[in-house]
Amino acid sequence: FPSRESFVSAMEAGGVAAMEVVARDFKTLGLYTARALSFDGVEYDVLEHALTPAQIEIYDAYAGAFRTIHHNLEAALTATGVNDASGETNASAARASAKSRFESTKQRFFNHLLMGMKAPTIIRAIKDDLAAGKACVIQVVSTGESLLKRRLETMDPEDELVEGALTPRDYVLGYLEQAFPIHAQKLVEIDGNMVVEPLRDETGALVVSREALALRDAAMMELMTLAPIPSALDQILWAFGDEAVAEVTGRSIRPLKAEDGHLFIEKRAASSNSSETQAFMDGEKDILIFSDAGGTGRSYHAAQTAKNQKRRRHYLLEPGWRADAAIQGLGRTHRSAQVSAPFFRVCTSDVHGEKRFTSTIAKRLDQLGALTKGQRETGSQGMFREEDNLESPIARAALRGYFADLAAGRAEAMSYES
Repeated sequence: FPSRESFVSAMEAGGVAAMEVVARDFKTLGLYTARALSFDGVEYDVLEHALTPAQIEIYDAYAGAFRTIHHNLEAALTATGVNDASGETNASAARASAKSRFESTKQRFFNHLLMGMKAPTIIRAIKDDLAAGKACVIQVVSTGESLLKRRLETMDPEDELVEGALTPRDYVLGYLEQAFPIHAQKLVEIDGNMVVEPLRDETGALVVSREALALRDAAMMELMTLAPIPSALDQILWAFGDEAVAEVTGRSIRPLKAEDGHLFIEKRAASSNSSETQAFMDGEKDILIFSDAGGTGRSYHAAQTAKNQKRRRHYLLEPGWRADAAIQGLGRTHRSAQVSAPFFRVCTSDVHGEKRFTSTIAKRLDQLGALTKGQRETGSQGMFREEDNLESPIARAALRGYFADLAAGRAEAMSYES
């Protein structure tokens, strides 16, 4: 490259792929050295939860509810004027925004739903680990604190807090209340271009489409009838009790379960992260749950200077979408000057749709390895297999083949029309 500016421009244009090539070439020439902590002694395992028949029924019911929301969303876009009667859009930006909000809500919800369903298997595994003299560390990303606060704001003081009120279902209800398109739109011409803008009445208030409102209410009613699944974080906390679990998530409030089974809210001090970490490292508690918000700069490994030198069982319950954060979280239990190396367990289920989440983190870990070490296979440290990345050429070819079978009527699971 003739100048620094041309190099930066080329990297910006080429993206991650271009940076991977540079890192690989530097390593080949002996100009690029990456130092990292050895993973000798570290063991890996996949803890797969098989959904029970009851859980499958619940999952299918939620999938049906989302199908209803999707169909109602299309009808609401037509009723509000975003789409015309033929299904063509009058406002591509508004349609794209509505679809994007729906898809992001769907992914977030099913991620939380599967986490909650996996909790019983994880709890049993933790009990086995504790009986074997191990210390357990659970890594999550989301804590549900904002959901809890919104729920408490809508409750009357005399209302009793129940498990059904603390579920990921509220994410979807929040989407339906706040983002589902119910306001009518009108076509206007601006600078020769036809665009849509909200329709207002004579007082300036937004006009609500009765048809779209009915579609939204129908979707909410169907969702409210489905069985609630508490979050995995709360289930683990309730199963072992706060006296045995150190929570380093940064939550200011959390729901706890009393001996008689009723729930109550505990307020947490700002210093709780430090005190909980110390309790775990001193051996007062053998279970620790941490998130991105509560885990910055902390170590949970079997340090030679710590009282709790039991081997760590690190459960990657929720990897999230950021590969660097996932690897950084795994590094919390794998440090230098440790008595024993940790045992990493990736938590998954037999739901094929969950491979979508695993694939994203596996791909980004591969990219991270290519950028930091000059070779892709070092990024995931052996936790993910090559077939876990669903965005490979082989996976794309398989997807094209499936679409061809679907169009030709050779797919057994579904028809092209459905």
